[in-house]
Order: sequence, then C-alpha cells, then structure tokens
Amino acid sequence: MKTILITGASSGIGRATAEMFLGHGWRVGLIARRADRLVEIADAYPNAVALPADVTDAAAMRAAFEEFGHIDVLFNNAGMFGTAAPIDEIPLETWTEVMQVNINGMFIAAQLAFEQMRKQKSGGRIINNGSLSAYVPRPGSVCYTMSKHAVTGLTRTLSLDGRPFNIACGQIDIGNAESEMVANLKMSHPDLDTMDVKHAASSVLHMAQMPPEANVQFMTVMATKMPYIGRG
Repeated sequence: MKTILITGASSGIGRATAEMFLGHGWRVGLIARRADRLVEIADAYPNAVALPADVTDAAAMRAAFEEFGHIDVLFNNAGMFGTAAPIDEIPLETWTEVMQVNINGMFIAAQLAFEQMRKQKSGGRIINNGSLSAYVPRPGSVCYTMSKHAVTGLTRTLSLDGRPFNIACGQIDIGNAESEMVANLKMSHPDLDTMDVKHAASSVLHMAQMPPEANVQFMTVMATKMPYIGRG
C-alpha cells in the first residue's frame, strides 16, 4: 500500500486531498493541530492515521513522522494567509506567525521527509503547496506572497538535492479552490471565481502517482475565470 503524509490535513485543500487519497487506497498520515478533526477522518477510513502536531513544533513533527513510518509521498500543505493589509498596517507579530507556519513549518516537514526517504533507500516524492501568489500577488498580501516565493525556492533546491537519493520534488500552485481560506476572501470579494477543491486534490493525486522516473515540477490549477493571465 502506497503511503502519504499530509500536513494541514484537518480542513480545506489538505482534508480534500486526504480523502481523495484514502478513497484510492493509500495509507494516509494526517497532520494538523486540530486532533478532533483528524480523528473524525480516521474513524471513517481504516487506512487513515491521525497524527496531531503543530508543523512549527520540530519535536512533535519528528514524533509524528516516526509513528507513521515508511513514506512514499509528503504533501507539504499547511499554510495560512495572515492579515490582508498594506505592509505598514501589518503587526510584526502577524508577520512572524505567517513565516513560522508557511516557511518554518514547510522546512521542518520537508527536512523530516527528506531524511526518512534517504534512509529508506527507495526514494520518494515531496509535493509542496505553493500558490499563484508565488508568481502574482493579490493586493495586501505581503506576508503570504513573500512566504510562497520562499516555497518555490524550497521546491527548486529539493529537486536538485534529492537527485542522488531518488527524491523528487514538485510544486502545485492552486488558485481559488473552495476552502476556508478562500471563503474568507470571498466575504470581501463576492465576485471571486472559484472551483471545487476536489480539482486541486485530484491534481495532487496525479502528481503523486507519477512513476519514479517522471516528475511534475510545477503545476498550476485554478478557477478558469481568475484574473491571472493578462488582464482577464
């Protein structure tokens, strides 16, 4: 049975992806802070493992990885948006919180997965959740946008460093999948074009199912009418 660890698995894209993989027979490790939501998923699927942990807590994350065991794929997904405002209106505490989750948390999960995959001798695959903000930002998104540019750097570096160990790394950049984060944006932007979160989840599944000799380096999946290309 193929195995995947998913961070931020309690809601949104993470939960939809977890349920997609569980439905395709994968053993899925569910990492998030909200233990009750993880247990809810694990109670519904015998191939799910609830692993409550904060992605910014390196010790708790190591314990979760060790409990889960063999990893074929990591979906490095956990993230947060932060305050939507110009830079001079953002408290330093907000900046620090977003960086802790979106950069430190991503680094910790990737480091642990890379270490485990290297020890396994069989390689593996790391899929980072980037964003369209890694290329073009929304107004008032400086914290989120800077963090997602950093994720792209992580993806490219892991792709190079993983080659000797058969560890592939790719990035999925998702635009306006219907999640809690997008629902909050839609409150202030009622005309926001969105897509079902299942389309994002099935795209992650496609990336994960690639054979070892192939990799989706970057994938963009977004609501068709998003103003991303040109002035759309």
